[in-house]
Amino acid sequence: MLSKNIGIDLGTTSVQFFVQGRGVVIDEPSIAAYDAEEGELLAIGNAALAMYGKAPRKIRVVKPMGGGVVEDFDVISHILRVYLERLCKNMLFKPNIVVCVPSSVTLLEQRTILDLVTVAGAAKVCLIEEPLAAALGAGIDFDKPGGCMVVDIGGGTTDIAVLTMGQVSLSRSVKQAGNALDSAIMRWCRRNKRLVIGAGTAERVKKLIGYALPLKRVVQMPVGGKDSVTGQPKCVVLSSDDIYEAMHDKLFRISEAIREVLLSTPPELAGDISKNGIILTGGGALLRGLDDMLLHDLKTPVRVATNPRYCVVLGTGKALKNIDVLIRNGHQYRSREELLGYTE
Repeated sequence: MLSKNIGIDLGTTSVQFFVQGRGVVIDEPSIAAYDAEEGELLAIGNAALAMYGKAPRKIRVVKPMGGGVVEDFDVISHILRVYLERLCKNMLFKPNIVVCVPSSVTLLEQRTILDLVTVAGAAKVCLIEEPLAAALGAGIDFDKPGGCMVVDIGGGTTDIAVLTMGQVSLSRSVKQAGNALDSAIMRWCRRNKRLVIGAGTAERVKKLIGYALPLKRVVQMPVGGKDSVTGQPKCVVLSSDDIYEAMHDKLFRISEAIREVLLSTPPELAGDISKNGIILTGGGALLRGLDDMLLHDLKTPVRVATNPRYCVVLGTGKALKNIDVLIRNGHQYRSREELLGYTE
């Protein structure tokens, strides 16, 4: 095998890889475990996640991404290097890679991501905005006059963008997303039930009984943790109304951020959105009742994309096929030499 182009969704909670001709080949949590004394990499992905919150002191478990940006360059570089070596071990040449970034990242953050991906083993790298990739992955044909709105709700950020003719017309990124909802559930349990739970438990509760609107028929589940006062093991029963109350403020902020983008949208594009609706992508789009809540708040049609959790990484695959369109709209591949400003 000479080489294969690769697409990467470098998310706050997960790292996903798309290989041209094969589809999505890696979907693992963005986390790594190290020997605390030697600094040796012990595990990444699901194996490291299993240690999170349970590892002994000699093992350090690290989440290197926060709010859609790199917080620990060395750790994410190790993670990317391991996966790229796994994918590229039989390739004669280094791959060209398309990487998604939040629409609000700064030039410094863009340079950091370009740097770490080329360090990890890419020949050349092209950055594209997550909403643009999400739109491609959702099957939206936006390389024509006409507007569409994509709301990509990930782990660390919610990216809201109006797209037209292959470009982002306007966008906004807010740090109200899946992780913020989990944190809100954790705070609510501590404040109202004197129950301390971890992020993993909060996420599980959100997935099982979390709803964006109150239910006519309440559902419940037992949740275990520890008492915030005594420190003793404790189990309480939480209801869907409890979780709705915990998440309501964060969901309202997402709704308001979308409203602000709609208010700033040019009239002709806003008319297209009123006909075509708002498309929800990302893992957060799977929260039950979210589309109905946004429809009620925004008075604009809302639909959840097919397979929303993979829209962004699948969009990188379509970008690899249509890179000429992206280059025409200002995106470009850069090698490490070009990034550092010299050539051999």
